[in-house]
Amino acid sequence: MYNNFNVRVYGICIKNACILINEELIKGKKIIKLPGGGLQYGEGTIDCLKREWREELDLDIEIKQHFYTTDFFQASAYDNSQIISIYYIVNANVPDKIINKLENERTFWLPFEQFTESTFTLPIDKHVASLIIKNMHSVI
Repeated sequence: MYNNFNVRVYGICIKNACILINEELIKGKKIIKLPGGGLQYGEGTIDCLKREWREELDLDIEIKQHFYTTDFFQASAYDNSQIISIYYIVNANVPDKIINKLENERTFWLPFEQFTESTFTLPIDKHVASLIIKNMHSVI
């Protein structure tokens, strides 16, 4: 049996005690996650993240530092692949009100006092939320 890897790359953007969150409809299900998406063949992770932010938000970003890479097994909820997610802390000139370029997507600022593990839909993102909360002083 042959299994594929699905590499996802996301940006953690924080401004004015808020974190940037993305909500999108994937296969009919609402998913709440950080802005980012899937790595394409031949692409590096940083190039992927910059492309995703340009495509989805029409924004250029500066990568500040690597934050986390999945260190446990996570099967995809959608196909027969293993998910590996990579998270970077990013800087971006994000307006207070964001206009998404893609249909069925909404990106918004969530105040930290409302931010918990349950903010996110998927298991790796929930784990990353706990790490962000635990390491908030180093993320900001």
